[in-house]
Amino acid sequence: LQRHAAIVSQKSLAEGFGLTIAEAMLKGTPVIGSAVGGIVDQIIDGESGLLIENPHDLRAFGEAANRLLDDEELRHRLGQGAANRAVATHLGDTHLEKWVAVIAAVLPD
Repeated sequence: LQRHAAIVSQKSLAEGFGLTIAEAMLKGTPVIGSAVGGIVDQIIDGESGLLIENPHDLRAFGEAANRLLDDEELRHRLGQGAANRAVATHLGDTHLEKWVAVIAAVLPD
C-alpha cells in the first residue's frame, strides 16, 4: 500500500525512530511528520518532507497534505530528497562505513 501512496503521514505525539518514515523515505515517498522525538532527526523540513510543529494541530496536517497532493513538483522534490537522505543516513551499509572510519581513526597505524 505504501509503495503506491502519493504521501505518507506520521502523526505522532511521541516517537523514537520512525520505521514507517524510513520505509517511505527509502521508497521516495514524501512524508509529513510531527516535529517530535526521532522524527526531527529523520526529516529535514522542506528538503526531505514536511514537519508539523504541533502534533495536535489537525488543520496544519491537512494543509500540509493538501499542499503536497496539489503540487506534483514539490511532491517529487521532497520524495527525491527523502530517498537521498534515507540512503545517506539510514542504511546499514552507511552505518558500517561510518563505524569502520571511526574505528580506523582510533587504531594505531
